[in-house]
Amino acid sequence: MNNGQLLKIVEQYSRKSGAGFGDITITRVPDQKTVFVEQFDGVGPAVMIDKYKVDDAKYWAGYSSRREIVNFILAA
Repeated sequence: MNNGQLLKIVEQYSRKSGAGFGDITITRVPDQKTVFVEQFDGVGPAVMIDKYKVDDAKYWAGYSSRREIVNFILAA
């Protein structure tokens, strides 16, 4: 997933759009974190998190290709 696709998902999610995300699941991670380690089958790979700005609000989001999940964080 590229940054453009992830930005569209962040925009839709932050605006509570009714549009679906296909097979992608959104997981809310505790706010104000900038690093996320995913726990899956006893393995803890780090998920790369990037900053996005939508309607003057800042968000951090990262995509886990292993689980097809977008990890979504509200920034301070």
